[in-house]
Amino acid sequence: MITKFWLIIKDDSKRTFEVCGQESNTNWFTNKTYAMQKEGMNVSCMTPPVTNKTSSKELIKITGYVKEDGLYERLLKQHQQRLMPPDDSFEEEA
Repeated sequence: MITKFWLIIKDDSKRTFEVCGQESNTNWFTNKTYAMQKEGMNVSCMTPPVTNKTSSKELIKITGYVKEDGLYERLLKQHQQRLMPPDDSFEEEA
């Protein structure tokens, strides 16, 4: 039997979280969160197993955090902006 895990991302600055889905392999998710942390973002992730008590993502609650829809997409966008800052060195000469 393959165990599935919930993919939960948390923005520790704003105290919000989002349940992104469930997977049996969480490596890509934890690696992406680590990359965000390495860039100075105040984020963390959780990958608890899917159980009878947490069979639906609506049942998942994290003490002290509020659900935010679209959090993961927002964090990915912020991470991308940190990786590729605007290039001000290119200026068109007249």
